[in-house]
Amino acid sequence: MKQILIIIGKEWRDGLRNRWLVATTVLLAALALTLAFLGSAPTGAVKVSALSVTIVSLSSLTIFLIPLMALLLSYDAIVGEIDRGTMALLLTYPVARWQVVLGKFIGHLAILLFATVIGYGVAGFAVEWAQGAESGAWAAFAFMIATSALLGAVFIAIGYLISTLVGDRGTAGGIAIGVWLFFVLIYDMALLGGLVADQGRNVTAQGLNALLLFNPADVYRLLNLTAMNDVGVFAGVAGLSAHAGLAPATLIGALLAWIVAPLAAAILLFARRQV
Repeated sequence: MKQILIIIGKEWRDGLRNRWLVATTVLLAALALTLAFLGSAPTGAVKVSALSVTIVSLSSLTIFLIPLMALLLSYDAIVGEIDRGTMALLLTYPVARWQVVLGKFIGHLAILLFATVIGYGVAGFAVEWAQGAESGAWAAFAFMIATSALLGAVFIAIGYLISTLVGDRGTAGGIAIGVWLFFVLIYDMALLGGLVADQGRNVTAQGLNALLLFNPADVYRLLNLTAMNDVGVFAGVAGLSAHAGLAPATLIGALLAWIVAPLAAAILLFARRQV
C-alpha cells in the first residue's frame, strides 16, 4: 500500500509540474461556465430548473472532452516511461509491477477528478447564484460529476491498455486518438445507420441493450440524461433509455466493468513485458 501511495503522489506532482492539473481545471471551468449560461436560456419557456438544462449541456461536453483528456493523460503512462528509461529504474525498487500500474492509474484519476469537480462545480454554483436551483437538480448534478469520473476512469484504463500493448509513444498516441474517435463519434453513427437500415426487423430490444452497453460513452449518456424527469425535455436520446429497459444499476455496473477489464488486462500484459 505504501508503494502505491508513493506512486500516486509522484503522478500528482508530475501533473502539477506539467501544468496538466491547472490546464484541465481551467479548460473545464471555462467551457462549463459558457455552456451553463448559454444553455440555460430556454428554461423560462419550459419552466424547468436551469441546473437541469446545465446537466444536459455538461453531459454532452463530458462525452467529448473527458475521454480525450483521459486518453491524453494515460496513453504513454507505461510506454513513455520505458522509452525514457525511467521504468527500468523504478522497477529496481521494491515495488511490484501491478502496484506501478495501479498507483499510476489512481494518480491520473485523481488529477482528472479534481479538474472535473472544480471545473463543473464552478459552473453549478454560478448557475445557483444567478438563477437558483432545486435540491433534486443538485442531486442529479452531483450524480453527473460522479459518473463523469467513472467515464474518465474507463478511458484512463483503456489508455493504460494501449500503453502496455505498443512499443513506442507515437503509435500509442495514434491508437488513443483512434479509440476516442471510435467511441465518441463513429460508434453511434454506425449504430444509428444500422438501426435505420434494419427498420426493426432483426435488432430486438435486448440486442439494442447489448449494443448500447458496448460503448461506455452511450452508457454515460443514458445514465445522465435520464437522471431527472425534466432533463428528458432537452435530451431526445433519453427516450431511448426508457424503451431499452436498462436500469441505472446495470449501467453503473457496465461502467465499472469497462474500468476493471482494460485495467486488469494492462496489469497482466505489463507483468509479462520486457523492460
